[in-house]
Amino acid sequence: DLLGMPDDVHAEMPEPFAAAEDERIDPNDPEHKCDSVWWVRGCCGRCGAGAWGATSLLARVCKEFSALAFVRCDYSAAYDWAMRALKLLTPHTPPKITIEVLRACGKACVVKRRFGSAGLLVRQAVALARRAFGTHHPRYAAALLDLGFYLLNIDSIVHSVAVYEEALCTLRRVFGRSSLHVATAQEDLAYALYVLEYSSGRFYKARDHAERAIRIIENLVPPDHLLLASAKRVKALILEEIALDTPAGQDMAAPSLLEESEALHKAALELSMMAFGEKNVQTAKHYGNLGRLYQSMHKFQDAETMHLKAIAIKEELLGPEDYEVGLSIGHLASLYNYHMNMHCAAEKLYLRSISISLKLFGERYSGLEYDYRGLVHVFTQLKRHDRANHYNRLLQHWQGAY
Repeated sequence: DLLGMPDDVHAEMPEPFAAAEDERIDPNDPEHKCDSVWWVRGCCGRCGAGAWGATSLLARVCKEFSALAFVRCDYSAAYDWAMRALKLLTPHTPPKITIEVLRACGKACVVKRRFGSAGLLVRQAVALARRAFGTHHPRYAAALLDLGFYLLNIDSIVHSVAVYEEALCTLRRVFGRSSLHVATAQEDLAYALYVLEYSSGRFYKARDHAERAIRIIENLVPPDHLLLASAKRVKALILEEIALDTPAGQDMAAPSLLEESEALHKAALELSMMAFGEKNVQTAKHYGNLGRLYQSMHKFQDAETMHLKAIAIKEELLGPEDYEVGLSIGHLASLYNYHMNMHCAAEKLYLRSISISLKLFGERYSGLEYDYRGLVHVFTQLKRHDRANHYNRLLQHWQGAY
């Protein structure tokens, strides 16, 4: 309201300097003790330098709205606000604001699957942070975290892990080992390691980072804080895979690992419901994670219910061609294929998942392996060996390209 901004993110942005001279904020007023705003309003009336200060402030406010929308998983609004902030940048904008805006734009482009723009923006943010603050500054580490997020989403997982590790080292040097900044970086690294080692089964390093993140967060925030939802989700995913990969004869702990994973997933779902409600992408992700877990626990009807909930919410919020939708469709296809003998339904779901993956990532995308293997199994069970051979050849072609 102070800056004359509209309530509607889609409305035209007003001129940032339209306030009258008598609307300046008094720096001695305890209700408006904000040096930056006073400087912007005061200088606007006395010198031309105030103009770029006001523009910088407006850019930062737009960036904050983008960040809020991003946390709420309202990715269209996050993108709109970030692009508004980007348009307000000038050569006079302070580097820290420019970096924040570039980071917000990059993250918004990632979730909107505009990877070309995202890569340019996050790399520009990293380069500017390095030049302006050096490689031992938390702003540089924060930019690296966004670069790691981008790399993970374009399937450059090894590079993503390396970037996350560099960011974590920097944050530990600055803040020590008991900081929310460090906990967030450890959670991000834990998830990247989980994705990296998904085929190998070597999840213990990922588990260690996830558990460290949870301990830090639990020591610093209330037990119902939203930060715990994400960290618990990552640990639950890791525990589930460790349980499934436990060799025969050593599986006494496997049921307890799956039960612990279920408790973590349910706790994360409850926190997400409290913060966002059911019609939210994060809530849908938690439903999907529970669906995969119930599949592992042989609770197949419960698994189907969770997957269908996840798909319905994601389709409503993100559209039918989004990556998240494809991911949940692939998980439901796996359930139908390997556990419920619904091979015809699984075939349609696999084909839809493949179509989404090819459109977004191309033929080298790592997730295609599971869909191709699934279709080979589907057509083998249906005794359609020509189609099974076709997808087996596609799988071999993918392995050669990957």
